[in-house]
Amino acid sequence: MSADADRSGLRTRPLRLTVNGRAYGPVEVPEDMMLVDVLHEYLGLTGTRFGCGQGVCRACTVIVDDERGPRELRSCITGAHYFQGKRIRTVEGHARRDESGRIVELSPVQQAFLDHFSFQCGYCTPGFVNAATVLLERLRKQPVARADLERTITEALDPHLCRCTGYVRYYQAVRQLALDTPGLVRDGDAREQDR
Repeated sequence: MSADADRSGLRTRPLRLTVNGRAYGPVEVPEDMMLVDVLHEYLGLTGTRFGCGQGVCRACTVIVDDERGPRELRSCITGAHYFQGKRIRTVEGHARRDESGRIVELSPVQQAFLDHFSFQCGYCTPGFVNAATVLLERLRKQPVARADLERTITEALDPHLCRCTGYVRYYQAVRQLALDTPGLVRDGDAREQDR
């Protein structure tokens, strides 16, 4: 695919992708632009946060849905053209909306974070929402033994940084949601552990 230069002299290529179930493109996007910038500047989706700019804090995490299942990718260090033809979800895509676009119900993860007062400033929350969503979707397909739940949550959320130290409440919210959602935690192992 050949690249063209826009008026500023930047080399661009057309980009097509699906975000939160909606197809976008082709949009002429600079070749070296990161996805977080495309989401903000081209698509008007500003929920994905630009934090450290190095992929360390993971506030910029989006979900990619492909043949491997849902997975997290950091949008501040991944070029937009990597997502060519891919399906992604941002934090804006989790809540249920009515025909006018008004939010009528939060996702279970979002509601759990509110119920547990999981965040303070909220800057890291989109990354945590996406990480917890990926975790719970994986547990639906492959439930975890009760004895392994804490470790599983820790592995999923530990890469995400919270500058306000909200970790405990994020973990508590995800743990409670996993325990309250049928089919995510194998009960048989819990009885063995309690003996």
